[in-house]
Amino acid sequence: MGAMKAAILAITIGIFGTLALLITPSQAGPWPQRTVTFITPMAVGTAADFAARLFANALAERWGKPVIVENRPGGDMIIGMTAFARMNDDHVLLFSNGSPIAVHPVTYEKLPYDPVRDFLPISITSDIFVAVATSEALKVTSVSDLMKLARAQSGKINWASAPGMTQYVFAAFDRRAGLGMTLVPYRELTPALQDLSEGRIHVMAHSLSALMPLVQAGRARLLVVNNSQRAAMAPEVPTAVEAGYSELAFDGFCGLLAGRGMPTGLRERIAADVRAVAADPIVGARLASAGQVARGSTPAEFSAALEQYRAVATAMARAMGIVPI
Repeated sequence: MGAMKAAILAITIGIFGTLALLITPSQAGPWPQRTVTFITPMAVGTAADFAARLFANALAERWGKPVIVENRPGGDMIIGMTAFARMNDDHVLLFSNGSPIAVHPVTYEKLPYDPVRDFLPISITSDIFVAVATSEALKVTSVSDLMKLARAQSGKINWASAPGMTQYVFAAFDRRAGLGMTLVPYRELTPALQDLSEGRIHVMAHSLSALMPLVQAGRARLLVVNNSQRAAMAPEVPTAVEAGYSELAFDGFCGLLAGRGMPTGLRERIAADVRAVAADPIVGARLASAGQVARGSTPAEFSAALEQYRAVATAMARAMGIVPI
């Protein structure tokens, strides 16, 4: 009997010892255990970069560990996404909008990462207001005015856009309405904003926060915001739906994602902290001043939002005959 008890004890110890080896550092103890890094594929000064730094500072206070933001822009955001996917470190998180995950699979035949496997949703952090603006030199005051002018001067009106869903939505609008406007591609959008200011670019679809300095300087005019609600930053500007152009409507958002393999429990814990930060009135006020709306979510809600984004992008690509390159 004593021998049997000893054998059972030995087996039990062996099982628990094996389980201990299988437990990841995140499961074994508190997280974070060291500095956390947010990789963002967007440039410094963009709307998403602003949100990333705001949430990084607030989460650092909650976590008691530094949180730094590392910008890796370029290559239609593929450079930053690839860098993050190769790290696979649970102390490195991705801060991005939905386009690289939902739109890139429609645009590119081959990517150096799997948009579903390599990026696990944690929480949405904010909705970003996107708007359509025209150069003041164009002298139009509404979308209908722009459409009349574009049809009257077919091929002579040009436009630029932030990449991803913003560009898809405006390109689809242009095609469906038969406007014949010309897309001018830019590697970076700072020169595009300057060209809009000088009248070399006639129309631009971009984040509201990026367009507002030109509007305030009298160099550009806002026609609509694409979002489902008006922006506190420009309350007089109608939504696309209010203006009668629902085909221009969409809600842009950004959020935090984890690399493949992060345990569900840890993602839920981080998401709860993000929701707490998003609910802070001070954070909400700062986001509103930058053309955003604070919005926390669960991982499941973020995943559903990305799926919906992907479905919209896929439908637009099919309607426009776009083939992945």
